[in-house]
Order: sequence, then C-alpha cells, then structure tokens
Amino acid sequence: MTQSFVRRHSSRVARALVLVSAALLTPVMISGAATAQTLGYASTQQSAYPADEVIGADENATPERLRRAVVAFGTTEAPGTIIIDTGNTTLYYVLGQGRAIRYGVGVGREGFTWSGVQTVSRKAEWPDWHPPAEMIARQPYLPRFMAGGPGNPLGARAMYLGTSQYRIHGTNDPSTIGKFVSSGCIRLTNEDVIDLFNRVEVGTKVVVLPKNAPVMARGGDGRPVRPVGMAPRPAVTAPSGRQAMNLLVPQEN
Repeated sequence: MTQSFVRRHSSRVARALVLVSAALLTPVMISGAATAQTLGYASTQQSAYPADEVIGADENATPERLRRAVVAFGTTEAPGTIIIDTGNTTLYYVLGQGRAIRYGVGVGREGFTWSGVQTVSRKAEWPDWHPPAEMIARQPYLPRFMAGGPGNPLGARAMYLGTSQYRIHGTNDPSTIGKFVSSGCIRLTNEDVIDLFNRVEVGTKVVVLPKNAPVMARGGDGRPVRPVGMAPRPAVTAPSGRQAMNLLVPQEN
C-alpha cells in the first residue's frame, strides 16, 4: 500500500512538473518567433509593394520606332537641324552623311497640328509653366503658373520655338509619346529631351512637317544603322524644395 501511494504521488508530481515547464517555455517560444519575424527570416507573407526591379519603366513596352536610335536619314538640311515628322510622331536630329538621331514624340491633337520653320529662341532646364490665355479659356481649371519640377507638364527641359507659344519639351507622362495629344507643342520623354537639349544650340533650325507629308519629304525610312544607346541615357535629376512638390495636372501644352 505504501509503494502504491508513493507511485501515485510521484506520478502527480511529474505531471505537475511537465505543466510548469510548458508554462515557463511558452513565452520564450513566442518571443523567439517574434524576433525571427522582426529579422525577416521567419515570415513568408508577401510584401504590399513590389520589388524595386519591377517598379521601373519597361523599355520593351516602347515600340521600336519610338526608341532613340541613330537611323538612316537622307536630307538636304544641314547637320544640327531638327526635323519633326508630325504624321509619324518622330523627331530627327540631323547628323549628316545620311544619318540622324530619331526620337519618339507626342504631337498636337486633331485641330492643333501645325507645320512650318522655326528656330530655337531659348532653352530652359526644369522650366516654369505659364499656360497661355487660349489654353486657360479651354480649361479654366488649369493653374495660371506652375514652378518647374517633376510634376510640371513641361518636364525636365524645354526649347522654345521663335516667338510662338510652341515648345519642344519633356513630359511627366511618357505614355503620351507616339500620340496626338497636345495643343501643338512637341514632347519627348525626359531622358530623350535631355539628350536632345544637350545637342541643340539657340538658333537651331526646326522644320515641322505637316501631318500628311509625303514619304520623300520625311527624308528616309528611318531604319536603324546601329543599335540604340550610342551614349548612356542621362540621369533625370529633379530639383529640390518646393519645385519637387508640384502636383500632376492635366497636360494640354
């Protein structure tokens, strides 16, 4: 009887010890799991944001004909001339010897295309935007002034054409390249407009062809003569301070 009592008592003590040990170990296990999740090697939950490598623009999404490239281009215009093929939404910077640099552009929408010869009268980096009165009359909600910056519709650079209200400029909406969208201005991606800006001087001749210009007037078939990327694409550095806080507004320029 004494031995039976001892066995029962020992068994109860053992069970009690197991329960006490489990209770003591539980906070340690929870703490360890929390520490592992904090260090990032325990959780398999997907992040709410994509990885950096999928955030950038996909160059392959841009049609080949709108990518910057040196192409075959026959013209009697002197090297350094800009020729804008309105109908095919392309701009050519003449290099000479049957070659030109081709850029994809956005041009005037229906009723706002134009043609003629102008000269670059002024250049500006991260230009301010003063919508002309005619544009404000069509879109009264537009601001009367917007400081230059990444939210500005004129983008990173602008080249003003003569005394007209037209410009060759960048854009904060690269999806409009290759389309008929503006009020007559010619827009390029910020990367492309910086490249062109660095090549162009004040006084450069700009020939804007009509939308229905014949093939012969356009200067060639635009076939690349060597790969894209003849020079590294320049980095687009946005201005700081209040200019970097501009809000995106509808683009009609």
